Amino acid sequence: MKPNPSLLSQHLDYLKLPFIQSHHAELAQQSAGQHWDHVEYLRRLVEGEYTERRQRVIERRIKAARFPVIKTLEQFRWDWPKKINRLQVQNLFRLEFLPQKANVIFLGTVGVGKTHLATSLGYAACQEGHSVLFADAISVINDLSAAQKRGLLKRQLKKYLAPELLLLDELGYLPIDQHGADMLFQVISQRYERGSIVLTTNKPFKQWATIFNNDGTIASAVLDRLLHHADTVIIQLQDEGPDQPLISPGRATAVRRADFQDAVAGISNRPFFTIFAPPLTTRRPKANTGAFRPNYAATM
Repeated sequence: MKPNPSLLSQHLDYLKLPFIQSHHAELAQQSAGQHWDHVEYLRRLVEGEYTERRQRVIERRIKAARFPVIKTLEQFRWDWPKKINRLQVQNLFRLEFLPQKANVIFLGTVGVGKTHLATSLGYAACQEGHSVLFADAISVINDLSAAQKRGLLKRQLKKYLAPELLLLDELGYLPIDQHGADMLFQVISQRYERGSIVLTTNKPFKQWATIFNNDGTIASAVLDRLLHHADTVIIQLQDEGPDQPLISPGRATAVRRADFQDAVAGISNRPFFTIFAPPLTTRRPKANTGAFRPNYAATM
């Protein structure tokens, strides 16, 4: 029976195999000229279809991640920060923290490349088939606050809980009021040991109470969940004196319990059940009158 090319094209279109549909005739000619066997011909067709389909999936994941701009590790200027553990950063791009549901924190002052590295890490995760979402901390608060006003908080929370990797940018650049702190805590708490967070911040851990409306309890609770399984990358332009971050830039290992106790020692205002024993207490900080109040009408 003589083959019907038109029928073959219809079948390939129905099966949604565009690469095979476009290249089967061309590869058949190459097969005849180079004496491929049937298996080699089939292998090349399937390989082409797989590669093309995988690229489309990656492109959809990158679009869904909502990166402000695409950045790669190759574009990062290693000569710009004075202190950064290059081997630690490069090791993170193996993405071994993702199956462990662990977190990554990029800590440093403005302009040291924290967002660049976080975005690059998210982009690398997309290329490996992981679901990613990028959002700055204030936008997350505004989005969830607006959803709560409409009675849709639970549904909107899923937006930040579903991706395998959440990139949470610019925590600490603006203080957050109590309601905003509660919104952000829900995201971080519900992702604990369920999904990874890559977070950028300009505040050392001991100053995190100032981010959360001087509420040491919620600050220590957030740190508890973030630092339990985490790598902290310290990036510095210059020596920062006595107020430098609490963790040595030379460390490439995950944060330990002792580091967590040091971090929360300056912000806890009363014993909290999630803090490692013994409870750490200090005098309650003064009220913050300049706390950020979210724009409840704003959405992402």
